[in-house]
Amino acid sequence: MTSKETPPLKVAWVVWGLGALLYLMAFFQRVVPAVMTEELMTDFQISASGLGNLSAFYFYSYVAMQIPTGIIADTWGPRRLLALGSFVAGLGALMFAAAPTLMWASAGRFLIGGSVAVAFVGLLAITANWFPARYYAFVSGIALCFGIIGAVFAGTPLRLLMGIISWRSAIVLSAVIMFAISISIWIFVRDYPHEKGYKDLIEYDKNPKQNSFHQIRVGIRDVFKYRNTLLLAAIPSGMAGCNLAFAGLWGVPFLVTHYQMTTTEAATLSSVLLVSWAVGGPILGGLSDRLGRRKPLYIGGYLLVLACWICIVFINDIPTPLLVGVLILLGFSSGAMMIGFAFAKESVPLHLSGTVSGIINMGVMIGPTVLQPSIGWVLDKNWLGTTARGIRIYSLEAYQTGFSLMIAWVAVALCLLFLTRETHCRQVT
Repeated sequence: MTSKETPPLKVAWVVWGLGALLYLMAFFQRVVPAVMTEELMTDFQISASGLGNLSAFYFYSYVAMQIPTGIIADTWGPRRLLALGSFVAGLGALMFAAAPTLMWASAGRFLIGGSVAVAFVGLLAITANWFPARYYAFVSGIALCFGIIGAVFAGTPLRLLMGIISWRSAIVLSAVIMFAISISIWIFVRDYPHEKGYKDLIEYDKNPKQNSFHQIRVGIRDVFKYRNTLLLAAIPSGMAGCNLAFAGLWGVPFLVTHYQMTTTEAATLSSVLLVSWAVGGPILGGLSDRLGRRKPLYIGGYLLVLACWICIVFINDIPTPLLVGVLILLGFSSGAMMIGFAFAKESVPLHLSGTVSGIINMGVMIGPTVLQPSIGWVLDKNWLGTTARGIRIYSLEAYQTGFSLMIAWVAVALCLLFLTRETHCRQVT
């Protein structure tokens, strides 16, 4: 029997929180190569290009899955999507941990990326179904907090754990956690409030049609009829791409080599960027909701991000306290990226919300998909032949050349942002 009352927020947060755990582990798996660069390069005998490609296999499948995931979320529901995704991710982690060769390691990363690709879109579907519309941007920002917590655990805590057990054993442990999340989601999560006895917050089709190839094409075609879709898909790749290329792979070796930090210290400093990113997401998303505007905060965030990256890349030997401050400002400003999901949702009719969320999340991940291997390729091209313990060491000039790709990407994304049309936080009908 369905109650006339809408679900209490505490119930909504519990349902949402279980889905958010998968997003936490998705971020964890996304950035684990950052603190095991030496181990991976030694075990699989690879250079910077090879490491960049190994890490990017996660993003190849992640990006490819975004549009199908968004469309499936609109008709299949988030519960099955998230439970299956976390289970398959556990299998992928086991494959990565046991990989005897680079090919098997890449296959494991590919399987992980494709399966956890459902996490954020499924979480956005739960947000739309279980929370009042006025909370959408704020809750989306909290989702980023969960993701960054996972990334932080893949930094200093993982590095300390690797002082006790091997990197392979650590990945096996993460697989066990994935399986536990899958079971919990299946038991406790429901797609709509009425399935737990509460009144639904939104109208929905109680008899959704099954997807066909034609319907999928029509859905994609329809969502791109709206001006903001393509722009808002391209824009967040600048913020996410740079942050994940740096904190997710190349920041640790850069800081170790040119600031004489230990791997643990460099991982901690990279985590500063990620934590401040997590803090900025809900604050800027909530502020955008209160202001009733999307563009001004998004543009302001991008201007600060561009300035911070120029400082980090081109100012040599920044004092550590100042470097920490710049990374905090960079991460906090990058939280403006979360405004883009509410911005995009409001720019299309509600029945296309899952599809547009998948497209925007695909755009987010194009950044690291391209930048991680591209920076690795540039580093190898500018390598001067220096090695330590059989691992290549790259000069400051090589890193500056590679990181210039990030600055160029941010600048282009900022220009595109000026072309978007403000929604004033109102849903297109």
